[in-house]
Amino acid sequence: MNKRFHIVIYGVFALALGACTNREQPKGQYTPDMAESAAYSTYEPIPKGVVPNNTEAQLPPEHTVSRGALPYPYPNTAEGYNAARDSLINPLAKEVAQKPELLTEGKALYDIYCALCHGVKGDGQGNLVTTEKISGVPAYKMRPITQGSIYHVMYYGRGTMGAFSYQLSEKERWEVVLYVEKLRNDALKP
Repeated sequence: MNKRFHIVIYGVFALALGACTNREQPKGQYTPDMAESAAYSTYEPIPKGVVPNNTEAQLPPEHTVSRGALPYPYPNTAEGYNAARDSLINPLAKEVAQKPELLTEGKALYDIYCALCHGVKGDGQGNLVTTEKISGVPAYKMRPITQGSIYHVMYYGRGTMGAFSYQLSEKERWEVVLYVEKLRNDALKP
């Protein structure tokens, strides 16, 4: 009996001590240098001579490429558009006969990103055009487009069309180019 009584008393005492902690106050730290970083905040003024331009937000070094990005040699200018139109060729065009899923993927991506404005048939009568939210979306059959011009416009955007280089990978953009060419060829058939 006496033994049980002491166990119960010690248990109640331990619970009471455990309940007295203040959860708002931090406990002791074993390695405070990991919690209290010496790093500078992005736009915080920095003492002179520590980093160039006295700011932590630095431009990347020249000739570096972001992870997952590939360099695109054509600038977002009229000259760049003309150069891309005349010289860019779809690297997937040779594979489409052996891999019809490329065209299927291109259609799926087209339906998500392009059909809203350009229409399911590429006739410029997408939902936003028919509900008069935007106007002036041309039909593919009425434009002298090439693989390079389609890709360039998807990369940078043009007019009211935004760029899709951030939403679509290079391979996905070329798959959409395959499908746009198919729509154009279907529309040009008598």
